[in-house]
Amino acid sequence: MERLAEYATHHPWLVALAVIATALVVVFELRTQRHNFSALGTQDLVRAMNQGALVLDLRARAEFEAGHIGGARPFNPADILKAAEVLRRYKEKPVITYCETGSVGASAARQLTAQGFTKAFNLLGGLAAWRRDNLPLAKGPAPKEKF
Repeated sequence: MERLAEYATHHPWLVALAVIATALVVVFELRTQRHNFSALGTQDLVRAMNQGALVLDLRARAEFEAGHIGGARPFNPADILKAAEVLRRYKEKPVITYCETGSVGASAARQLTAQGFTKAFNLLGGLAAWRRDNLPLAKGPAPKEKF
């Protein structure tokens, strides 16, 4: 242990870099855990849909019509800040968001949680993960009914 103190006094820059690198790894891991906590895999999404979860597609309307998860509804990501008003009857029900890669969906799920939604989740990997698992896509326009 004495040698460690001696090493630190002889190589302060290396020790400082090691401390910074350790801190960065810890921060990265904490952020990853927080992100994954509110994320569902494709099979978990199918189970949630079977139990009546609301699935929100955050992609552009044209992308939605070209192929989306069956039962999903298009939702403009710019409106996510007003979701508490529009989706108030779903506050206690599972709400799952997704985009193409999962990044916008993760942000939307965090925003929903901040607005009081108790079961807001993101599809981990987005629609790309859905396609990778060879799960079916529905095509066509969005349903006419409102939330």
